[in-house]
Amino acid sequence: MSYLDQLREENESVKERYELAMDRVNTMLEEKESTWLFQEENENFFCYFQEVKEYLKKIEKTYGLVVTGETKTMALEALQELNHDLYQTLGLDKQESYETSFLNPQYAAMKLGKKDGKLLSFVYTELTGLVSYAFTQRLFDMTIGIELFLEIFGYYNDNSGNAYKDAKSAVYYYISDYSDVRMEMRTRELFDPSLSFVAELIEEWDLNDLRYLYQFGEYIGENELGAAAYLNTLSQKEIDSLAATFTEGYRSGFINNNIDLSKKSTVNIRYNIGFERILKSAIAQFEKMGLKPTIYSAAKSSIHKKKNLKVGYTTTFPVQQFDYDHRFDEGLYLDKGFVERKLATLRMAYEKYKDLAKQFAGPCLIEVFGEVPFEPVEKEEAAVLSEKQQKLMVYYANEAGKISNEYMPGDETSFCIIAFPIPEIGDKFQEIFHETVKVNTLDMDMYREIQQKIIDTLDQGDYVIVKGTNGNLTDIKVKLGELKNPEKETNFENCLADVNIPVGEVFTSPKLEGTNGMLHVTRVFLKGLEYKNLKLVFENGMIKDYFCSNFKEEAKNKKYIEDNLLNQHKSLPIGEFAIGTNTTAYQMGRKYDIQAMLPILIAEKTGPHFAIGDTCYRMSEDLKVYNPDGKEIVARDNECSILRKTDMDKAYFNCHTDITIPYDELGEISVVKKNGTRIPIITEGKFVLEGTERLNDALEI
Repeated sequence: MSYLDQLREENESVKERYELAMDRVNTMLEEKESTWLFQEENENFFCYFQEVKEYLKKIEKTYGLVVTGETKTMALEALQELNHDLYQTLGLDKQESYETSFLNPQYAAMKLGKKDGKLLSFVYTELTGLVSYAFTQRLFDMTIGIELFLEIFGYYNDNSGNAYKDAKSAVYYYISDYSDVRMEMRTRELFDPSLSFVAELIEEWDLNDLRYLYQFGEYIGENELGAAAYLNTLSQKEIDSLAATFTEGYRSGFINNNIDLSKKSTVNIRYNIGFERILKSAIAQFEKMGLKPTIYSAAKSSIHKKKNLKVGYTTTFPVQQFDYDHRFDEGLYLDKGFVERKLATLRMAYEKYKDLAKQFAGPCLIEVFGEVPFEPVEKEEAAVLSEKQQKLMVYYANEAGKISNEYMPGDETSFCIIAFPIPEIGDKFQEIFHETVKVNTLDMDMYREIQQKIIDTLDQGDYVIVKGTNGNLTDIKVKLGELKNPEKETNFENCLADVNIPVGEVFTSPKLEGTNGMLHVTRVFLKGLEYKNLKLVFENGMIKDYFCSNFKEEAKNKKYIEDNLLNQHKSLPIGEFAIGTNTTAYQMGRKYDIQAMLPILIAEKTGPHFAIGDTCYRMSEDLKVYNPDGKEIVARDNECSILRKTDMDKAYFNCHTDITIPYDELGEISVVKKNGTRIPIITEGKFVLEGTERLNDALEI
């Protein structure tokens, strides 16, 4: 059954509601239904409702074009004009437009007042997803958004004096009352390949015809057009090779972790629009493994969003400040009752689709890099989470993680991640793309051999010393686990290019007790956000203090780290210590001056890195893992994760963020034995351990 067949019955059931709602939208504000909105002092509220009304009228027209099939026959220029017009109306076509859009909470507060502006900006934000819903014909989601807008319009229009209070209540019940339907659909999208709109789209279209890009309903810019156009210059053999790099990496993840892939039937693919030729080839390769794809859009509603992160298919959005401004919109409605309801609906959804969940193999991600680094502006007008709400968010993440693991055990799934550049990276995009392919396909045999020498040395140690240089103030001691049987056990995983592409790191879960000191990076981008002079102070493996210099006010710096790096936790443990060995990737970044643009997937291989949060083995610690030399990797737990056996609530933090020190800021990595003997591995940014010297070749170029 096709994607549209899946939605046809639902769309028919809600069609009359949609038409009635749009009839009301089309007639609102045409007559002076109340004196309040037409009074001069309330002109800004009139402008808000008028602006949203015009946007909804364009959505109605767009949906009509999609339903009749006209968007499939329109000329490329007409589709581009339609796409641009929709996002320009929202003020999301460029940063300058956003400054005077009611989607901007700062502008909304200035025009409508702090309380009303924040709330009405949120309502408008919920409606931005209607562009995508119109193109994917999600009529239910369109209808409930429009009905919410009309309800809120009614409260402000009747001038009862309780408009804000009634509108906020409406928002709460809109989010809460529809949570069961929306949580079920989102869960089903993860597991059910029949809902994969994208798979049908790329199968239907000739991908040389770039009109296909405008069938998603997502913003399409130069990155998407440029990437698709460039991929169309490559031969099918080259495309198949690019796809095989990560599909085979995905398969290897199951082999290396002794998980039976033959028991699985679905793989979830997340990617950036513009890479469909690679995606089409990957789907064919996955199907030969017995896997069908599930591919869904990045979240449009606050109920599914994960701060400013995009999970699903998406585009390189031109106004990153918009997502940042609305990353804590839950603060407008989040309470204990809602959290419990959301957890209950999540469990019901998993239970309903538990048979499909058993067939789920895990995600496969195609990341992109090259966007101009984003420096967010903190706005006091944006929604925030209270301390109580922050605790609720942590509670929800923990409980949702447990529910997910119950139906999709971590030791029965795997994943794979790969990254490619986008045209925004600069005039040498094609060169950088070629270099990235080279980085992604380095000689694994050579790295296996070199990394094994590093591991053999590390396994002799009691702890590791890491110190910075050239302005980097890092000075930290990393405590290693004790090996009971060194002939058969190891602390470090020899990480090759399987699930985590490219090749190039050895990593462990360090002991927390005895891990002390400071990690410092002068400049780093983590999950799309910049941190200047980031300093994390550890005491027995836990973050004790933290600093950065993004803002003049220390309080703002602290809050920035708490909100975006600590994920509302007061502290996090070191979940991973690794030594990156991919000097070729480091040299690529330096050669093209794109170090700041490299995704953490590549950047973590270009020096030692520390992950804060959970270990790499989260919820699969009991699954035995072996290195190519046959030794079991025994450092899968730390003092936090082991608590899963006695107190699951204290075991996990539901985050894992890698922070890398580049080679040119690295003064020393040395292993220290129990007898005090010190064995250097890296000195002044160069590998000095015998047998690793070949890694320096790329650094000399």
